[in-house]
Amino acid sequence: MCLGVPVTDDPAPPDTGRPEEIVAIGWDDAAGAVRLLDQTLLPGQTRTRVVRSTAELVRAIAELAVRGAPALGVAGALGVVLALDEAAREGWGDTRRDAAIDAVRDARPTAVNLAWGVDQVRPLIGQGSDAVLAAARALATADTAANRELSRRAADWLLERIDRPRLRALTHCNAGALATSGWGTALGVLRELHERGRLELVYTDETRPLLQGARLTAYELAAMGIPHVVQVDSAAASTILRGLVDFAVVGADRIAANGDTANKVGTLGVALACDAAGIPLVVAAPWSTVDLTTEDGSGIVIEKRASEEVVTWAGERTAPPGTAGFNPAFDVTPARWVSAVATERGLVEPARGTTPRDLSGT
Repeated sequence: MCLGVPVTDDPAPPDTGRPEEIVAIGWDDAAGAVRLLDQTLLPGQTRTRVVRSTAELVRAIAELAVRGAPALGVAGALGVVLALDEAAREGWGDTRRDAAIDAVRDARPTAVNLAWGVDQVRPLIGQGSDAVLAAARALATADTAANRELSRRAADWLLERIDRPRLRALTHCNAGALATSGWGTALGVLRELHERGRLELVYTDETRPLLQGARLTAYELAAMGIPHVVQVDSAAASTILRGLVDFAVVGADRIAANGDTANKVGTLGVALACDAAGIPLVVAAPWSTVDLTTEDGSGIVIEKRASEEVVTWAGERTAPPGTAGFNPAFDVTPARWVSAVATERGLVEPARGTTPRDLSGT
Protein backbone atom coordinates (compact mmCIF):
# COMPACT_ATOMS: atom_id res chain seq x y z
CA MET A 1 0.00 0.00 0.00
CA CYS A 2 1.58 3.22 -1.15
CA LEU A 3 -1.12 5.85 -0.57
CA GLY A 4 0.30 8.11 -3.23
CA VAL A 5 3.94 7.80 -2.24
CA PRO A 6 6.00 7.48 -5.44
CA VAL A 7 7.53 4.08 -6.16
CA THR A 8 10.31 3.87 -8.68
CA ASP A 9 9.65 2.14 -11.98
CA ASP A 10 13.03 0.47 -11.73
CA PRO A 11 13.51 -2.19 -9.08
CA ALA A 12 16.25 -1.86 -6.50
CA PRO A 13 19.53 -3.63 -7.31
CA PRO A 14 19.09 -7.40 -7.32
CA ASP A 15 19.90 -9.36 -4.19
CA THR A 16 23.49 -10.52 -4.45
CA GLY A 17 23.32 -12.72 -1.39
CA ARG A 18 25.62 -10.31 0.43
CA PRO A 19 23.59 -8.84 3.31
CA GLU A 20 25.91 -5.90 3.80
CA GLU A 21 24.49 -4.55 0.55
CA ILE A 22 20.96 -4.36 1.95
CA VAL A 23 20.33 -0.63 2.42
CA ALA A 24 17.04 0.30 4.06
CA ILE A 25 17.36 4.08 3.76
CA GLY A 26 19.63 6.62 2.13
CA TRP A 27 19.81 9.98 0.41
CA ASP A 28 19.69 10.33 -3.38
CA ASP A 29 21.79 13.36 -4.35
CA ALA A 30 20.54 13.42 -7.93
CA ALA A 31 16.87 13.35 -6.93
CA GLY A 32 17.26 15.45 -3.80
CA ALA A 33 15.16 12.85 -2.02
CA VAL A 34 15.15 10.03 0.51
CA ARG A 35 15.28 6.56 -1.00
CA LEU A 36 13.62 3.78 0.98
CA LEU A 37 13.70 0.05 0.35
CA ASP A 38 9.93 -0.48 0.58
CA GLN A 39 9.56 -3.09 3.30
CA THR A 40 5.81 -3.40 2.79
CA LEU A 41 6.54 -5.27 -0.46
CA LEU A 42 9.25 -7.67 0.73
CA PRO A 43 10.00 -10.46 0.10
CA GLY A 44 7.85 -10.63 -3.03
CA GLN A 45 9.10 -7.39 -4.58
CA THR A 46 12.32 -5.46 -4.08
CA ARG A 47 11.51 -1.86 -4.91
CA THR A 48 12.39 1.60 -3.69
CA ARG A 49 10.29 4.60 -2.77
CA VAL A 50 11.58 8.03 -3.69
CA VAL A 51 10.36 10.41 -0.98
CA ARG A 52 10.54 14.13 -1.71
CA SER A 53 8.34 15.64 0.99
CA THR A 54 7.89 15.39 4.74
CA ALA A 55 4.24 14.35 4.29
CA GLU A 56 5.36 11.43 2.11
CA LEU A 57 7.98 10.47 4.69
CA VAL A 58 5.43 10.53 7.52
CA ARG A 59 3.16 8.23 5.49
CA ALA A 60 6.05 5.89 4.70
CA ILE A 61 6.94 5.70 8.40
CA ALA A 62 3.33 5.07 9.41
CA GLU A 63 2.97 2.32 6.80
CA LEU A 64 6.25 0.67 7.91
CA ALA A 65 7.88 1.13 4.53
CA VAL A 66 10.80 2.15 6.72
CA ARG A 67 10.88 0.76 10.26
CA GLY A 68 13.20 -0.35 13.02
CA ALA A 69 14.44 2.08 15.64
CA PRO A 70 17.93 2.83 14.22
CA ALA A 71 16.61 3.25 10.66
CA LEU A 72 13.95 5.59 11.98
CA GLY A 73 16.71 7.67 13.56
CA VAL A 74 18.23 8.17 10.12
CA ALA A 75 14.77 8.84 8.70
CA GLY A 76 14.23 11.55 11.28
CA ALA A 77 17.48 13.28 10.44
CA LEU A 78 16.82 13.08 6.69
CA GLY A 79 13.29 14.35 7.31
CA VAL A 80 14.80 17.62 8.51
CA VAL A 81 16.70 17.86 5.20
CA LEU A 82 13.44 17.29 3.32
CA ALA A 83 11.72 20.01 5.37
CA LEU A 84 14.45 22.54 4.61
CA ASP A 85 14.39 21.77 0.90
CA GLU A 86 10.60 21.77 0.83
CA ALA A 87 10.46 25.11 2.63
CA ALA A 88 12.84 26.64 0.10
CA ARG A 89 10.89 25.15 -2.81
CA GLU A 90 7.42 26.09 -1.55
CA GLY A 91 8.26 29.38 0.11
CA TRP A 92 7.35 28.23 3.62
CA GLY A 93 8.05 30.34 6.66
CA ASP A 94 9.76 29.02 9.76
CA THR A 95 6.47 28.11 11.46
CA ARG A 96 5.30 25.80 8.68
CA ARG A 97 8.77 24.32 8.27
CA ASP A 98 9.00 23.56 11.98
CA ALA A 99 5.52 21.99 11.96
CA ALA A 100 6.61 19.67 9.14
CA ILE A 101 9.69 18.66 11.14
CA ASP A 102 7.54 18.01 14.21
CA ALA A 103 5.22 15.80 12.14
CA VAL A 104 8.19 13.61 11.21
CA ARG A 105 9.47 13.61 14.79
CA ASP A 106 6.12 12.45 16.19
CA ALA A 107 5.18 9.93 13.47
CA ARG A 108 5.77 6.95 15.79
CA PRO A 109 5.78 7.65 19.54
CA THR A 110 7.37 4.51 20.99
CA ALA A 111 10.60 4.43 18.96
CA VAL A 112 12.89 6.95 20.65
CA ASN A 113 15.37 7.00 17.75
CA LEU A 114 12.99 8.85 15.43
CA ALA A 115 12.78 11.88 17.69
CA TRP A 116 16.48 11.48 18.55
CA GLY A 117 17.47 11.66 14.88
CA VAL A 118 15.49 14.86 14.39
CA ASP A 119 16.91 16.42 17.54
CA GLN A 120 20.49 15.55 16.61
CA VAL A 121 20.42 17.63 13.42
CA ARG A 122 17.83 20.28 14.24
CA PRO A 123 20.37 22.67 15.83
CA LEU A 124 22.13 22.82 12.43
CA ILE A 125 19.13 24.24 10.56
CA GLY A 126 20.66 27.73 10.56
CA GLN A 127 23.67 26.37 8.68
CA GLY A 128 21.54 25.16 5.79
CA SER A 129 20.45 21.94 4.16
CA ASP A 130 23.94 20.74 3.22
CA ALA A 131 25.13 20.88 6.83
CA VAL A 132 22.07 18.97 8.04
CA LEU A 133 22.53 16.35 5.32
CA ALA A 134 26.19 15.85 6.26
CA ALA A 135 25.18 15.34 9.89
CA ALA A 136 22.45 12.87 8.91
CA ARG A 137 24.94 10.85 6.88
CA ALA A 138 27.34 10.87 9.82
CA LEU A 139 24.58 9.47 12.04
CA ALA A 140 24.03 6.61 9.59
CA THR A 141 27.74 5.80 9.46
CA ALA A 142 28.00 5.88 13.24
CA ASP A 143 24.96 3.60 13.58
CA THR A 144 26.50 0.92 11.39
CA ALA A 145 29.74 1.03 13.38
CA ALA A 146 27.78 0.87 16.65
CA ASN A 147 25.82 -2.15 15.46
CA ARG A 148 28.99 -4.05 14.64
CA GLU A 149 30.51 -3.26 18.03
CA LEU A 150 27.44 -4.19 20.07
CA SER A 151 27.12 -7.43 18.08
CA ARG A 152 30.69 -8.36 18.98
CA ARG A 153 30.08 -7.61 22.66
CA ALA A 154 26.86 -9.64 22.77
CA ALA A 155 28.41 -12.61 20.96
CA ASP A 156 31.34 -12.65 23.38
CA TRP A 157 28.94 -12.54 26.35
CA LEU A 158 26.85 -15.43 25.02
CA LEU A 159 29.80 -17.64 24.17
CA GLU A 160 31.23 -17.16 27.66
CA ARG A 161 27.99 -18.47 29.18
CA ILE A 162 26.66 -21.17 26.85
CA ASP A 163 28.69 -24.35 26.57
CA ARG A 164 27.76 -25.61 23.12
CA PRO A 165 29.88 -25.82 19.95
CA ARG A 166 27.14 -24.03 18.00
CA LEU A 167 24.25 -22.10 19.47
CA ARG A 168 20.52 -22.25 18.74
CA ALA A 169 18.72 -18.92 18.83
CA LEU A 170 15.25 -17.44 18.79
CA THR A 171 14.44 -13.92 17.62
CA HIS A 172 11.26 -11.88 17.43
CA CYS A 173 10.38 -9.31 14.75
CA ASN A 174 13.14 -7.87 12.55
CA ALA A 175 16.27 -6.14 13.83
CA GLY A 176 18.67 -6.60 10.94
CA ALA A 177 20.09 -4.39 8.22
CA LEU A 178 16.52 -3.63 7.16
CA ALA A 179 15.85 -2.03 10.55
CA THR A 180 19.10 -0.04 10.77
CA SER A 181 21.52 1.90 8.63
CA GLY A 182 23.52 -1.29 8.21
CA TRP A 183 24.58 -4.64 9.74
CA GLY A 184 21.74 -4.94 12.27
CA THR A 185 21.29 -5.25 16.02
CA ALA A 186 19.65 -8.53 17.08
CA LEU A 187 20.39 -9.99 13.64
CA GLY A 188 23.81 -8.40 13.87
CA VAL A 189 24.50 -10.63 16.89
CA LEU A 190 23.39 -13.65 14.87
CA ARG A 191 25.59 -12.56 11.95
CA GLU A 192 28.56 -12.26 14.28
CA LEU A 193 27.99 -15.78 15.67
CA HIS A 194 27.48 -17.14 12.16
CA GLU A 195 30.73 -15.61 10.94
CA ARG A 196 32.54 -17.22 13.87
CA GLY A 197 31.06 -20.60 12.94
CA ARG A 198 29.14 -20.73 16.24
CA LEU A 199 25.49 -20.56 15.10
CA GLU A 200 23.47 -23.70 14.44
CA LEU A 201 19.87 -22.63 13.84
CA VAL A 202 17.58 -19.62 14.27
CA TYR A 203 13.90 -19.87 15.18
CA THR A 204 12.23 -16.78 13.74
CA ASP A 205 8.85 -15.78 15.14
CA GLU A 206 6.54 -14.80 12.27
CA THR A 207 5.57 -11.59 14.13
CA ARG A 208 1.87 -10.88 13.84
CA PRO A 209 0.04 -8.99 12.52
CA LEU A 210 2.35 -7.80 9.71
CA LEU A 211 4.81 -10.70 9.61
CA GLN A 212 8.06 -8.81 9.91
CA GLY A 213 9.76 -12.01 11.05
CA ALA A 214 8.44 -14.22 8.27
CA ARG A 215 8.84 -11.57 5.57
CA LEU A 216 11.90 -9.61 6.62
CA THR A 217 14.01 -11.57 9.10
CA ALA A 218 13.77 -14.73 7.03
CA TYR A 219 14.69 -12.66 3.96
CA GLU A 220 17.88 -11.47 5.65
CA LEU A 221 18.79 -14.83 7.16
CA ALA A 222 18.37 -16.48 3.75
CA ALA A 223 20.65 -13.86 2.18
CA MET A 224 23.29 -14.63 4.80
CA GLY A 225 22.97 -18.39 4.40
CA ILE A 226 22.01 -18.86 8.06
CA PRO A 227 19.91 -21.97 8.76
CA HIS A 228 16.52 -20.88 10.06
CA VAL A 229 12.88 -21.81 10.45
CA VAL A 230 9.83 -19.58 10.80
CA GLN A 231 7.36 -20.37 13.55
CA VAL A 232 4.04 -18.84 14.62
CA ASP A 233 4.41 -16.44 17.54
CA SER A 234 2.36 -18.69 19.81
CA ALA A 235 4.94 -21.49 19.38
CA ALA A 236 7.78 -19.45 20.89
CA ALA A 237 7.19 -20.32 24.55
CA SER A 238 6.94 -24.02 23.80
CA THR A 239 10.07 -23.96 21.65
CA ILE A 240 11.97 -22.33 24.51
CA LEU A 241 10.64 -24.56 27.28
CA ARG A 242 11.27 -27.71 25.22
CA GLY A 243 14.97 -26.85 25.28
CA LEU A 244 15.23 -26.24 21.54
CA VAL A 245 17.02 -22.90 21.85
CA ASP A 246 19.93 -21.66 23.94
CA PHE A 247 19.08 -17.96 24.01
CA ALA A 248 16.77 -15.33 22.57
CA VAL A 249 17.95 -12.05 21.09
CA VAL A 250 15.78 -9.08 20.21
CA GLY A 251 16.15 -5.46 19.26
CA ALA A 252 14.50 -2.52 21.02
CA ASP A 253 12.54 0.60 20.21
CA ARG A 254 13.19 2.28 23.56
CA ILE A 255 15.20 1.22 26.61
CA ALA A 256 14.44 3.00 29.87
CA ALA A 257 17.13 4.02 32.31
CA ASN A 258 16.48 0.99 34.53
CA GLY A 259 16.65 -1.49 31.63
CA ASP A 260 12.90 -1.91 30.97
CA THR A 261 12.67 -2.48 27.23
CA ALA A 262 9.98 -1.71 24.66
CA ASN A 263 10.05 -3.92 21.59
CA LYS A 264 7.61 -5.45 19.15
CA VAL A 265 4.54 -6.86 20.89
CA GLY A 266 5.16 -10.49 21.78
CA THR A 267 8.65 -9.85 23.16
CA LEU A 268 7.35 -9.98 26.73
CA GLY A 269 6.07 -13.53 26.22
CA VAL A 270 9.47 -14.56 24.90
CA ALA A 271 11.11 -13.00 27.96
CA LEU A 272 8.82 -14.84 30.36
CA ALA A 273 9.54 -18.15 28.66
CA CYS A 274 13.29 -17.52 28.75
CA ASP A 275 13.09 -16.79 32.46
CA ALA A 276 11.12 -19.99 33.08
CA ALA A 277 13.61 -22.02 31.04
CA GLY A 278 16.67 -20.38 32.59
CA ILE A 279 18.15 -19.17 29.31
CA PRO A 280 19.34 -15.64 28.43
CA LEU A 281 17.26 -12.93 26.80
CA VAL A 282 19.62 -10.45 25.15
CA VAL A 283 18.49 -7.00 24.02
CA ALA A 284 20.76 -5.61 21.29
CA ALA A 285 20.48 -1.91 20.46
CA PRO A 286 22.66 1.13 19.83
CA TRP A 287 23.07 3.69 22.59
CA SER A 288 20.71 6.02 20.72
CA THR A 289 17.86 3.67 21.71
CA VAL A 290 18.56 4.18 25.42
CA ASP A 291 16.34 6.89 26.90
CA LEU A 292 17.80 7.97 30.23
CA THR A 293 15.04 10.57 30.62
CA THR A 294 12.52 7.73 30.99
CA GLU A 295 13.10 6.15 34.37
CA ASP A 296 11.23 2.90 33.73
CA GLY A 297 8.79 1.22 31.38
CA SER A 298 5.74 2.92 32.86
CA GLY A 299 6.81 6.10 31.09
CA ILE A 300 6.97 4.52 27.62
CA VAL A 301 4.05 5.39 25.34
CA ILE A 302 2.78 2.30 23.52
CA GLU A 303 1.74 2.96 19.93
CA LYS A 304 -1.68 1.60 19.00
CA ARG A 305 -2.06 0.79 15.34
CA ALA A 306 -5.09 0.35 13.14
CA SER A 307 -7.67 -2.33 13.95
CA GLU A 308 -7.65 -3.41 10.30
CA GLU A 309 -4.14 -4.82 10.60
CA VAL A 310 -5.51 -7.48 12.95
CA VAL A 311 -8.92 -8.29 11.45
CA THR A 312 -7.98 -8.22 7.75
CA TRP A 313 -5.26 -9.76 5.59
CA ALA A 314 -4.35 -8.69 2.05
CA GLY A 315 -7.52 -6.64 1.91
CA GLU A 316 -9.80 -9.51 2.96
CA ARG A 317 -11.58 -9.55 6.29
CA THR A 318 -10.58 -12.48 8.54
CA ALA A 319 -12.85 -11.68 11.50
CA PRO A 320 -16.64 -11.30 11.54
CA PRO A 321 -18.10 -7.92 10.58
CA GLY A 322 -18.28 -5.65 13.59
CA THR A 323 -15.36 -7.32 15.36
CA ALA A 324 -12.66 -4.80 16.24
CA GLY A 325 -8.97 -5.51 16.54
CA PHE A 326 -6.78 -4.63 19.53
CA ASN A 327 -3.42 -3.72 18.05
CA PRO A 328 -0.67 -2.45 20.38
CA ALA A 329 2.50 -2.33 18.31
CA PHE A 330 4.85 -2.88 21.27
CA ASP A 331 5.07 -4.28 24.77
CA VAL A 332 7.46 -3.54 27.62
CA THR A 333 9.68 -6.23 29.15
CA PRO A 334 10.61 -5.39 32.75
CA ALA A 335 14.33 -5.23 33.48
CA ARG A 336 14.18 -8.23 35.82
CA TRP A 337 13.64 -10.45 32.77
CA VAL A 338 16.34 -8.84 30.59
CA SER A 339 19.55 -10.84 30.95
CA ALA A 340 21.72 -8.40 29.02
CA VAL A 341 21.49 -5.11 27.16
CA ALA A 342 24.28 -4.84 24.61
CA THR A 343 25.21 -1.43 23.20
CA GLU A 344 28.36 -0.11 21.56
CA ARG A 345 29.26 1.54 24.90
CA GLY A 346 29.21 -1.73 26.76
CA LEU A 347 26.98 -4.46 28.10
CA VAL A 348 24.90 -4.44 31.29
CA GLU A 349 22.84 -7.11 33.00
CA PRO A 350 19.56 -5.56 34.25
CA ALA A 351 18.34 -8.85 35.77
CA ARG A 352 21.45 -8.77 37.99
CA GLY A 353 21.14 -5.11 38.89
CA THR A 354 23.35 -3.29 36.38
CA THR A 355 21.48 -0.86 34.14
CA PRO A 356 22.06 1.47 31.19
CA ARG A 357 22.70 4.27 33.71
CA ASP A 358 25.99 2.55 34.46
CA LEU A 359 27.13 3.23 30.88
CA SER A 360 26.04 6.85 30.76
CA GLY A 361 29.20 8.33 32.24
CA THR A 362 27.14 10.52 34.58
